[in-house]
Amino acid sequence: MRVGSMFAGIGGICLGFKYAGASIVWANEQDKFACKTYRHVFGQDYLVEGDIRKIELDSIPDFDVLTAGFPCQPFSIMGKQKGFADPRGTMYFEILRVIDFKKPGVVLLENVKNLIKHDNGNTFATICKTLIDRGYFIKYSVPGPDTHANTPQYRDRLFIVAFASEKMAEQFSFPEKMPLERSVNDIIDRSAPVDEKYYYKKDNPYYDSLNSRMIDNNAIYRIDDSGVAMMAWHICPTLKANMGTYHDRVPLIRDSFGIRKLTPEDCLALQGFPKGFNFPNVPQNEIYKQLGNTVCVPVVVRIAREIRRVFNFYDT
Repeated sequence: MRVGSMFAGIGGICLGFKYAGASIVWANEQDKFACKTYRHVFGQDYLVEGDIRKIELDSIPDFDVLTAGFPCQPFSIMGKQKGFADPRGTMYFEILRVIDFKKPGVVLLENVKNLIKHDNGNTFATICKTLIDRGYFIKYSVPGPDTHANTPQYRDRLFIVAFASEKMAEQFSFPEKMPLERSVNDIIDRSAPVDEKYYYKKDNPYYDSLNSRMIDNNAIYRIDDSGVAMMAWHICPTLKANMGTYHDRVPLIRDSFGIRKLTPEDCLALQGFPKGFNFPNVPQNEIYKQLGNTVCVPVVVRIAREIRRVFNFYDT
């Protein structure tokens, strides 16, 4: 099963499909730092760096499945929700341009769950209609790491799977829920020190407030718009791309050595990436941005395995 990936980021969706036994034959990403990380992990072979609007369609190899975690900021409740009026929102129509030219048998789209409700449902209806008009049969679901991947992070995401074959669509089922059996402390080691740059020092303006409020050594906290940690989370709150823009938006824990941010390694584990995954020499803020923009890999693995099962059944 050959996969092409748009808005590939650091390759979370690609990694999920590789674990499901698929072959990635083409990927596209515009962000230069994300491309550097992608190549560091996957090699130089098939990633095309650049604006998808400037890529000649006849240069794209054939594939069976097109994946696209297209920009979510225009539809997120954390943003201005301009949707298709936001230039990033119009990137969905670039997906349609590729679909029209390549005509893949399966399309997988990923975005924030608020996309379903955005503009009173009109945005989601438009997406569904444009796929249906092209002969696709649609299924969608909103799985999360904590409910579908035994990973303690709140990160519900909308996944749309569209099949050119009605029989494939009928056979496909999104993965069922599974119990959450791992806690944050199964992932983060609070007994071992990390680099001191991740710790809040006493001269930090937030330190006194954090020190008085962060009383649960098993929880994760974060600084919100009011400027202080207001809530203890026993499942990690959603890791967001703004961790790269505002350094104090990285979730916090108290370990045996003080109050600190989650490290990139902590965040990778909470996104379900393998232990061997690491970053090249890119700025720290870009690493956190990449971590907030990617997907929970085990969620994608389960969906990709089901796509492959259906695909293989009807391909034989």
